[in-house]
Amino acid sequence: MEDIKQARMIIVDDQEYNVQLLERILRRAEFKHIYSIMDPLQMSTMLKEVDPDIVLLDMHMPGMDGLQVLQLIREQSEEGSYLPVLMLTADVTPAMKQQGLQAGVNDFLTKPYDRTEVILRINNLLKTRQLHIQLQQHKNTLEDKVRARTEELRRAKLEILQLLGRASEYRDDLTGSHTLRVGRLAGLIASRIGYTEMQVENLRMAAALHDIGKIGIPDHILLKPGRYEPYEFDQMKAHTLIGSSILAASSFSLLRLAGIIARSHHEKWDGSGYPDGLQGEQIPVEARIVALADFYDALTHERPYKKAWSAEETIAEIKRQSGLHFDPALVEVFIQLHQEGEITEGMKSLEEAL
Repeated sequence: MEDIKQARMIIVDDQEYNVQLLERILRRAEFKHIYSIMDPLQMSTMLKEVDPDIVLLDMHMPGMDGLQVLQLIREQSEEGSYLPVLMLTADVTPAMKQQGLQAGVNDFLTKPYDRTEVILRINNLLKTRQLHIQLQQHKNTLEDKVRARTEELRRAKLEILQLLGRASEYRDDLTGSHTLRVGRLAGLIASRIGYTEMQVENLRMAAALHDIGKIGIPDHILLKPGRYEPYEFDQMKAHTLIGSSILAASSFSLLRLAGIIARSHHEKWDGSGYPDGLQGEQIPVEARIVALADFYDALTHERPYKKAWSAEETIAEIKRQSGLHFDPALVEVFIQLHQEGEITEGMKSLEEAL
């Protein structure tokens, strides 16, 4: 409504003479879009059809008085919108004006009408509406920019998480895709047990950092083929504490989640894991999920110190470790996902995307 003369107006008055008078005044002032009704019960339909910029509303009418019509207008108006209502009345008592203002009247036009006053009051209300629309458009533009910037920052954070995860695996997984596969598997499990889409996404990202503590493990231990000596295994186990110390103090909730997973993903259901010897549901559920995903991916892929197992061999081992290494309920979910082909399909789609 850049041109006020193009404003859409609705006149609501049960007196034909008053309606015709206002129409004549407005047309002489070159307003183009004037709609009138004499039955206030038609107002609901008229609001939808016209989508007015201003309403000229008589106070006293049969069927519905002006305040009832005003309530209808406010109920049908969108939240945050500004639709000015100019109340037409011969009753100029302070009590009536106070009642109208409390109900949401924006201004009053006293009968009998003065042509100049009619145009001035309408112009003032339309200019106010125009300013409100401009401010709302500016607000929406700013909100769009904020949303775009927020999304850009979110993507940057997630990309940094992925790069950190790949960096932690690069020394014993040159592709760096182990972290992505573990995240995908963890997400499949979490989705099946009722996680929301956002929770699944957060877990996928956090899971990628489960072994970030490996950056503190010497190569001769990390890449050693065969079994570790007890003292070497103790050094290797320290990657859980290193990873936790790197991540847990972060102010970023996703990194704190990653710190929990980094510390506890080698805990075992029967309490024989490390570093804290947690048992059963003492182990954070996210760590239990990642432990299962990590175990499956580690066994089914070749590393410098081991050959790859088949999916069937790995599933058989997971079943054997149910209630020992792994949460039995999560094992059931994982096996179901495997039987339905979700694991294979999920890994295939990820490999195609890499």
